[in-house]
Amino acid sequence: MDLTPRDTDALIVIDMQRDFLPGGALAVAGGDEMIPAMNAVAARFEHVVVTQDWHPRGHISFASSHGLEPFSGTIDAPYGKQTLWPDHCVQGTPGAEIDPRLDLTHAELVLRKGFRRGMDSYSAFLENDHMTPTGLAGYLRERQIERLFFVGVAFDFCVGASAVDAVKLGFESVVIDELTRAVGLPGSVKATEDRFKTIGVSRL
Repeated sequence: MDLTPRDTDALIVIDMQRDFLPGGALAVAGGDEMIPAMNAVAARFEHVVVTQDWHPRGHISFASSHGLEPFSGTIDAPYGKQTLWPDHCVQGTPGAEIDPRLDLTHAELVLRKGFRRGMDSYSAFLENDHMTPTGLAGYLRERQIERLFFVGVAFDFCVGASAVDAVKLGFESVVIDELTRAVGLPGSVKATEDRFKTIGVSRL
């Protein structure tokens, strides 16, 4: 990959946690295959941020919280439609840990999201009400970061939402295609790609 980061670039590694990788509670197919290349790319960046899904037990996004089966549809949450997922990335559990095969010891920030019981958080910048900030935008601006490269899981949810919000918040936004994988719910990948085209997310 021909990529030479600038001083004002940052790599944003989205949710590379055990529960999202093969063998985990909400596994994304092929997620672990990216790890060697992701380590190689991360080593080129001076600035790296890692996000970590961090749900309390009984989180609103868990199908079990509603007596329903995972992927059985959506519910109407106060902030909009909420997909019903398996219990995943529960605070303090092994599934919530960043995969130990990742070499990200030089990461400058680990940002936890989705820790509010009554609200999910796909984006690294905003909770799913699209109003409550995580604080990441302010952190990056204070560090004079201008361009963001996104990798991780899942392309059609947390990676996609983060990349779109980055543009809305005034950053250049690039998704590295070979370093992300999708959940692939019906229509989710195409919807993400359409949003990228509409709002101006670049793909490498």
